[in-house]
Amino acid sequence: MADDGMVIVGASLAGAKAAEGARAAGWKGPIRLVGSEPHLPYERPPLSKSILLGTDGPVTALVHDPGWEVAEDVDLLLGAVVERVDLADRTVEVGGRTLRFSRLVLATGSSPRVVDLPGHDLPEVLYLRTIEDALALRERMLPGRRLAVVGASWIGTEVTACARQRGSEVVMVEPLSTPLERVLGPEVGRFFASLHAQHGVELRLGIGADAIIGAEHVEGVRLGDGSVVPADTVVIGIGVTPNVALAREAGLEVEHGVLVDASLTTSHPDVLAAGDIAEADHPLVDQRVRVEHWANALNQGLTAGRNAAGATDVYDRIPYFFSDQYDLGMEYSGWPVPWDDVAFRGDPADGAFVAFYLQAGRVVGGVNVNVWDVNEHVQELIRSKAKPDRDRLTDPDVDPATWMAT
Repeated sequence: MADDGMVIVGASLAGAKAAEGARAAGWKGPIRLVGSEPHLPYERPPLSKSILLGTDGPVTALVHDPGWEVAEDVDLLLGAVVERVDLADRTVEVGGRTLRFSRLVLATGSSPRVVDLPGHDLPEVLYLRTIEDALALRERMLPGRRLAVVGASWIGTEVTACARQRGSEVVMVEPLSTPLERVLGPEVGRFFASLHAQHGVELRLGIGADAIIGAEHVEGVRLGDGSVVPADTVVIGIGVTPNVALAREAGLEVEHGVLVDASLTTSHPDVLAAGDIAEADHPLVDQRVRVEHWANALNQGLTAGRNAAGATDVYDRIPYFFSDQYDLGMEYSGWPVPWDDVAFRGDPADGAFVAFYLQAGRVVGGVNVNVWDVNEHVQELIRSKAKPDRDRLTDPDVDPATWMAT
């Protein structure tokens, strides 16, 4: 084992899990886990759920118990920004310090997309990505306050739900016809529109934001039709951009993300990538896949760490994510590919259903809303690439365990 050890750039979920995976796979050398934030590695889903709602504190989001890094002999460098990776010299420059590596894992995550609108730099225009963001936003989500949420994304819809539960008035602005339309399509999107409307959210759908109004402080948002919705806080939730600059400047192959094979190895044989930045060859689909969700960061991080330590695992998990909004819980599994049909098991009007996304008769995705213990069966359908009987899928009396039956 080379004395230079392993360097992991990015100390959020994927990076922390990479360190865990490397140790579990038998890596005995040094591991240096470098993160730009001052906190111990933490998971991001609680930021837009229980922490934002105020039912949990930041410590509940930690990836590992405090002291894990000492027990596992992981050198944790926090509040440290990596300036440069030199693949020829096998070095990482961080805060005036040079770290040498024999294996490198990149888990640099992503950053919120920033709006380029008049008024975007007013102090009450907020994003949600870090613990500090969540705590600052929570302080503004109070009865009598009015939030404008620009973008009905997962972040946008979850922030909206938390704000309403904390007593704030909320208007949701989205240029598409329904919330979450790009991911779930208009059929399921209409269910989420109804959910938020039932909880008192003002929906301004099919129209975008043109400007954020206010001289020194936010006063509202002007929409594309010229109308103005009053607000004292604006939350931007229009997606994220993968942090690939470091990889690109190092000379690795980068397209939408850092290109990796099925083992998460980049164009350099001793450099791996995981999480939001990894654009991976996936054994089950004929395309590269880049996934920005919690489960991907967790599981890819473990695989990247194991493989950096010498394993040869193939990453073939089906993308999965979950969301909690009001009293709704949902899970989704599937690929970011087009579908030509949506089949429902149960009626969305009843608040509990499963929706299957089909392409040429095959299930490529599925969402279960307030229905539990079915997601593993949805994943089985997707992985099989079979063409199940549509009537069996949609019949609520059929046991999900038999969906694969012919």
